[in-house]
Amino acid sequence: MFSSLSEKLQETFKKLKGKGKLTEKDIESCLREIRMSLLEADVNYKVVKDFSKRLKEKCMGEEVLKSLTPAQQVIKLVNEELITLLGGKGETLKLKGSDSTVLMVVGVQGSGKTTSIGKLGKYLKEKQNKKVLFAACDIHRAAAVDQLKVLGESIDIEVYHRENTPAQKIAKEAVKYGKKKGFDVIIIDTAGRQHVDEEMMNEAVLVKEAINPDETLFVIDALMGQQAVDAAKAFNENLSLTGFILTKLDSDARGGAALSVTYITKVPIFFAANGEKMEDFEVFHPDRVASRILGMGDMLSLIEKAEEAYDREETKKLEEKMRKNAFTLEDFLDQMENMNKMGGIEGILSMMPGMNNKAMKALNVDEKQMVRQKAIIQSMTKKERLNPSIINASRRKRIALGSGTNVSDVNKLLTGFEQSKKLMKQLNSNKGKFSLKKFPFM
Repeated sequence: MFSSLSEKLQETFKKLKGKGKLTEKDIESCLREIRMSLLEADVNYKVVKDFSKRLKEKCMGEEVLKSLTPAQQVIKLVNEELITLLGGKGETLKLKGSDSTVLMVVGVQGSGKTTSIGKLGKYLKEKQNKKVLFAACDIHRAAAVDQLKVLGESIDIEVYHRENTPAQKIAKEAVKYGKKKGFDVIIIDTAGRQHVDEEMMNEAVLVKEAINPDETLFVIDALMGQQAVDAAKAFNENLSLTGFILTKLDSDARGGAALSVTYITKVPIFFAANGEKMEDFEVFHPDRVASRILGMGDMLSLIEKAEEAYDREETKKLEEKMRKNAFTLEDFLDQMENMNKMGGIEGILSMMPGMNNKAMKALNVDEKQMVRQKAIIQSMTKKERLNPSIINASRRKRIALGSGTNVSDVNKLLTGFEQSKKLMKQLNSNKGKFSLKKFPFM
């Protein structure tokens, strides 16, 4: 997401960097390109108009026209305005400390609402250490209750459900049950609906009146573009939304919904889902997203992901192994698992400065290669992982057969591993100055 917009904005800024000083004509040309880039990204016309007006007023000031680094000043101003569009400082859930927090989740059919509830529950349970209860109040869609029960079982979260009961009554009973049992957070799943469906919208209003939730969250599908913004406006008028969960950020959506919805509704984006896995869910930071759009990377998110994936004690042990040149294929497999937790190679690189689609294509990153390497190592015995030198021709054939690869793939992995060990030995012999701190993902 945002890749096309990011590339176009970076191309625009590249033209500015070649100029010592900017004239009003230069700025007008730059602003026109920025405006067109935003419109092509499906950003709401009114949003683009207001954005352009504010940006022009700032860019025409003495700070830019008389600056010795005008391009940097323009980028700084665009960054500030993008952060404003995305919600400013950013907000998130307000969880109660002494009583149960009740969250009502609504959304358009097909937006990924129920899956997002699963991801939100997992996030609150594992990262906020909260006891979570799901309430199945979607009584219209076939198998909706079963879907939520399957999600709940997969992450060990209880699901409250009732048959042949109105949605508002199920919700009210679920809240009463949840508070009695001491649940920290009660998440109410409602029926997916179209904003033009008056009957279904009325049901959502009745559910809200029955439980008086602390937060009313709308799941917005990034692929829907301005349709999603229109739906969000309609839901907000009827239900007074307090926050958004933005889904399908990993898609090739142009990004217009994310850049428009908060500015139009004055409702913040709380969370973003950026993949199909249950852990692909994170707090939405307007400043970090703006930074990614402008090609400046997102090092804070990268550091946070690394801290979650890498245990400090394990990292110390790994560094010690590298010092002694005792790094094994077993350790290599562990590191691949940790990189996978961080979003894989592409996920990591996407947070690095300057890594737009163009740069990624130039690197020719092959995520499937890592999958093949994992399969090869997992097809080895523990003895072979700890001592690859014993892997002779017959063992290589067996490993290739077990991993569904070729002997040449096994040879390539083993050769690459030996070369890596030699490099580590050279680094280690550099007067004892070797440290994992020199490596960005350790």
